Amino acid sequence: VQLQASGGGLVQAGASLRLSCAASGRTFSISAMGWFRQAPGKEREFVAAVSWSPGITNYADSAKGRFTISRDNSKNTVYLQMNSLKPEDTAVYYCAADRSVFSIARGSCMYWGQGTLVTVSS
Repeated sequence: VQLQASGGGLVQAGASLRLSCAASGRTFSISAMGWFRQAPGKEREFVAAVSWSPGITNYADSAKGRFTISRDNSKNTVYLQMNSLKPEDTAVYYCAADRSVFSIARGSCMYWGQGTLVTVSS
């Protein structure tokens, strides 16, 4: 499975961004996708995950209320809508895929995509 992430960029604090991650290849082997992020000098952390069906979601506490994860099964694509962005959201965001949102939340992911950089200026 190949994961292609996109949508990062430079925005001001308070702005919104939507990240996308499209899966291709043996997508039948995955049942959930999610997002992680890694800020400069910090460890990678889980952000959110969603299952293909029935759309179970799992969020890190830092993402609840401002970030929304969704998916388009027909396109094998997952989205991360990020609102009210803060400078501390600055990080490289990675998408990942596995069989369940719970395994993704634990960081146990079969597949990883390349990162997309999100920079939030104050």
